[in-house]
Amino acid sequence: MLRSPHPLKNDLGSWLKMIYRSYSPLVIHIIHRLGIGGLENGLVNLINHMPENRYRHAIICLKNSTDFRDRIKQQEIEVIELNKKEGKDFGLYGSVRNVLKRLGPDIVHTRNLSGLEYLIPAWFAGTKGRIHGEHGRDIYDLDGLNTKYTLLRKAINPFVHHYVALSVDLANWLNHSVGVHSDKITQIYNGVDIQRFSPRNGPHVFVGPEGFTSSGTMVVGTVGRMEPIKDQLTLIRAFLHLLDSEPKKRNYLRLVVIGDGSLRSEALRLLAEAKAKHLCWFPGERQDIPEILRSLDLFILPSLREGISNTILEAMASGLPVVATRVGGNPELVIEGETGMLVPPSDPIAMANAIRTYLDHPRLLKTHGQAGRKRVEQNFGMEKMVNGYMEVYDKVLNQRRR
Repeated sequence: MLRSPHPLKNDLGSWLKMIYRSYSPLVIHIIHRLGIGGLENGLVNLINHMPENRYRHAIICLKNSTDFRDRIKQQEIEVIELNKKEGKDFGLYGSVRNVLKRLGPDIVHTRNLSGLEYLIPAWFAGTKGRIHGEHGRDIYDLDGLNTKYTLLRKAINPFVHHYVALSVDLANWLNHSVGVHSDKITQIYNGVDIQRFSPRNGPHVFVGPEGFTSSGTMVVGTVGRMEPIKDQLTLIRAFLHLLDSEPKKRNYLRLVVIGDGSLRSEALRLLAEAKAKHLCWFPGERQDIPEILRSLDLFILPSLREGISNTILEAMASGLPVVATRVGGNPELVIEGETGMLVPPSDPIAMANAIRTYLDHPRLLKTHGQAGRKRVEQNFGMEKMVNGYMEVYDKVLNQRRR
């Protein structure tokens, strides 16, 4: 016979939990917008997996948030939307300072260039610990060498107590190009939930509209915002090149593109012109990414630049081999010839040839996929990521107290 928990014990447990949390240092994360994206996914994972008695969290969105915020498991996490105006919004500095004065955080943690300058109002607000994370680059500064942005980073460097770089590539760039001392930089890889993202166990799962796939098809796919930095058009052109060079592949090769954005209409136009639209599935943004990854045979990441790609890690955890561009932190994740293949960016022919290798040697799908899963288990677990951030937070607070 099951017994209901004793109400007094329940109340006592909740009370003790509240007391523990009230003494935990508060970290406020400042980001541009809380929506679907790799940076945002990493933030939510960090909050969800960090012990509640170690650090409390709140999020300042310079613009707004979407229902992506519902992925945060702790209901008491405050998400503040400041609805930044387009262009330069000077009033936002005062708004950020006022929020920080009200909440009194122990640490402010900004991310990427869009958040960096708000460490200055954090300084004015008297925040003890100020941390900045570099997660990757955007289309307006692919190599991180833009003179204006470099000068901005150098000017704000004295306001930053510590930096977190998601890849070795980004850590080296901070050190050599921005001039940040190596003692102020900690490199922490993203973690992946290896229970949620796991290999297919059992028969092949079919995706897409009725008749899109069958037991004889090979499905390649990608997940990400359909924006120029992600360059899904190169993948579309590689797919069409394969079909043009070997028309028989139309019988069994299929493409899945998950995500939405400004490139979607051009991608659909290219497919329609080639009379190949029915061979591709564009369902837009989805919440069932783990299930979709398990339905694929090969994962492709055609990005022009990356920090540390969550989608690569999720694909590897799902037992998929990965074809990715040789940019940013991708070579730190994909071991060429062991867990996948690397190709130059914006090169559809090279990408098509890499996909063809797996079509012609299907046994590699299994061996590279298994090696990728093993690599994630050994090097990119969620616990390792969370511990890395807690060590940085502890270090910064201990330094400030001294």
